[in-house]
Amino acid sequence: MDVFVYGTLQSAKLRKAVAGGEPLHVTQAILRDYAVFPVADNVVPLIRAEAGAVTDGGVLSGITEAQLARLDAYEGAFGYQLIDVSVETEGGCQAVKMYLPPDDIDVGQGAWSFDDWMDGHEAVAVLAARELFAYDPPLCHETIRCRWHMIEKRAWAKLRAGQQDAVATIRHDAQADDVAIVREAAPQGNFFAIQGVDVHYRQFDGNRSPVLPREVFVGIDAAFVLPYDPMRDRVLLVEQIRMGPIVRGDAQPWCLEPIAGMVDARETPLQAAIRESEEEAGLTDLDLRHISSFYPSPGSATDYFHAYVGICDLPDDHASFGGLEDEAEDLRLHLVSFDAAIAMISSGEINVGPLVMMLYWLAGQRDALRGRR
Repeated sequence: MDVFVYGTLQSAKLRKAVAGGEPLHVTQAILRDYAVFPVADNVVPLIRAEAGAVTDGGVLSGITEAQLARLDAYEGAFGYQLIDVSVETEGGCQAVKMYLPPDDIDVGQGAWSFDDWMDGHEAVAVLAARELFAYDPPLCHETIRCRWHMIEKRAWAKLRAGQQDAVATIRHDAQADDVAIVREAAPQGNFFAIQGVDVHYRQFDGNRSPVLPREVFVGIDAAFVLPYDPMRDRVLLVEQIRMGPIVRGDAQPWCLEPIAGMVDARETPLQAAIRESEEEAGLTDLDLRHISSFYPSPGSATDYFHAYVGICDLPDDHASFGGLEDEAEDLRLHLVSFDAAIAMISSGEINVGPLVMMLYWLAGQRDALRGRR
């Protein structure tokens, strides 16, 4: 079977991640009477019939049954279906198949650019596709749709990890061959994921470690905000029930926390902090100051947290409840004096690591934030 591609699958790296197997032969082609548009609120394109329009693309040939199944999973999960079209190549007209999007996908503004997508989104698309096709057994269309938003978030977290500054003044300055993953098991899980890996690494004495079998909780990047009113010297805390304490057997599974939420795909940690502050606490006018970014549990999890203090106004009548109903959030908001919050760390009522760290950071900066010397 030959398939005409007009969008992201023009990328050789993404084709390899999606189709697998032997590299597919690509022939440049044009498709008449169709035009490419961006999908609304997304970075991927769609194609629509439009008289007189011309779309550039390529014909993938030599597709095996296994590769077609992977292409159908990647495209079909979101309602794209194969149709018959005729394209023009250097050799003349050619009858091929093409994935046509469903009619109910909203079209975005402006034009879609393959070059722009390559610059800003190819790498993360490849990472997402690699996770998608790592599951065993392969995911069905419905499951792909349900998991895709988390797969994308994890892909963006991996991309940020590879791009962040890796300062090494006293710790080991890692080189490319210092760590080797010799086996990656298929990830398991619906929302979050658990993945088994076998790794070995260069030890401090210069020798290689034995191959170590390990399991890792594959989480996400998240943004945390501690709202602080320097005039009233109070903070806002969020109370909600948490699954970790429930499963651990904690008699008190309701926790006091800062505002917190996952960093969405195509969103920066700062943008996530702003969005979550409004969604969880109704705060729209904050002066956000970065505290730190850190791994809360590097021995077993990929989670990476970006912590901010949010300077703001917290009057007595600020909302007592927050969160989004469509995200099943049941949140109670507390206005607490700074001294009372610090006391709750000692009593154990505040027992969530990021909040403890953020409050102690605030203790060191409190005088300056209140205009004292």
